Amino acid sequence: MDPRDPTKVIHPLVTLLRQRIYGLSQGYEDLNDHDRLRTDVALQTAVEQDDDLASASTLCRWENGADRHAAWQVHQWWVEQFIASHTTPPAELVLDLDATDDPLHGKQEGAFFHGYDGQYCFLPLYVFCGERLLVAYLRPSNIDVARHAWAIVAFLAKRLRQAWPQVKIVVRGDSGFCRWRLLRWCDRHDIHYIVGLAKNDRLLALAQPLIAQAATQHAQTQQKQRVFGEVAYAAHTWDRARRVIVKAEHTDQGRNPRFVVTNLRGDAQTLYDELYCARGEIKNRIKEQQLGLFADRTSCHGWWANQWRLLLSSLAYTLMEALRRLGLAGTELARAQCGTIRLKLLKIGAVLVRDTRRVRFLLAASYPHQELFATVVARLASG
Repeated sequence: MDPRDPTKVIHPLVTLLRQRIYGLSQGYEDLNDHDRLRTDVALQTAVEQDDDLASASTLCRWENGADRHAAWQVHQWWVEQFIASHTTPPAELVLDLDATDDPLHGKQEGAFFHGYDGQYCFLPLYVFCGERLLVAYLRPSNIDVARHAWAIVAFLAKRLRQAWPQVKIVVRGDSGFCRWRLLRWCDRHDIHYIVGLAKNDRLLALAQPLIAQAATQHAQTQQKQRVFGEVAYAAHTWDRARRVIVKAEHTDQGRNPRFVVTNLRGDAQTLYDELYCARGEIKNRIKEQQLGLFADRTSCHGWWANQWRLLLSSLAYTLMEALRRLGLAGTELARAQCGTIRLKLLKIGAVLVRDTRRVRFLLAASYPHQELFATVVARLASG
């Protein structure tokens, strides 16, 4: 709901939302940019408004008025849109969890020093399913990296199972998310997981035969060796022992064992190489959002204003991902980053002619991506 006095509202909430998201998608990260953009006819047309758009001060007040309820509504919308985008129930969904550092710009609320990253920062938690963003949750950095991950997984799994009762859900993450209470909850609710496990003396002792085998093979061949196996392991605080995949790697630099805990069945090497290692793709998605869509521009003083800025950037990513998935599938830009899509399709010279019946964009005859532009427009219009 809009808390503003309706008799004094000039710019509806949906207009403010569109203006900010379209600006981020076009590469305008600062609110001050909108003092000029508000008179841009192309942006006005996209926002579906004929007059000047909101000024920087109006957008600033709007951002600082955000609260917990607004953040919750956005996350609910993400999940519902994700479900609605599937014409048939998926057989399997892999939920990738990861956290990243978000350096601070001053003395914002929730500012803490993070020893691992060596700076004052936030520690937002992201959840992706493939390239689809489902959660962008801002957190302070003085917490365990897995803080609230269990609650988020429970929320997602419950809603996804309501929509698709038979879907196989796999939770994937690095060793920061290896918490036995999360694993136990997954076991009890038929949720699969494949999560990194930090090495320790006990794990190394259990994996010693595999480590020795890899070292022997390396000494004989002078080639990098990888030996896979599995052990049953439970830390002292765990409720029970679980399956741990062991990758005993030995190179010229020495041994490099890795451990992954899972309740999935299947060959250890296949699970590690084809499923667990694919976890690295979420790093590219987070990098794309931070570098291309300014997710780290959390420079407001208030906590919820910064959460809102993270969500606005995330919504801009959702828009660009949909453009890539729906409009660019099978084209030369099907795997392009947001910056490349912006450069070739969005930040281009054109003349806009608008009257009461239609809107025309007149592109330059020398524009090199005319066919691609027309293809994207036709696909989006038909959808």
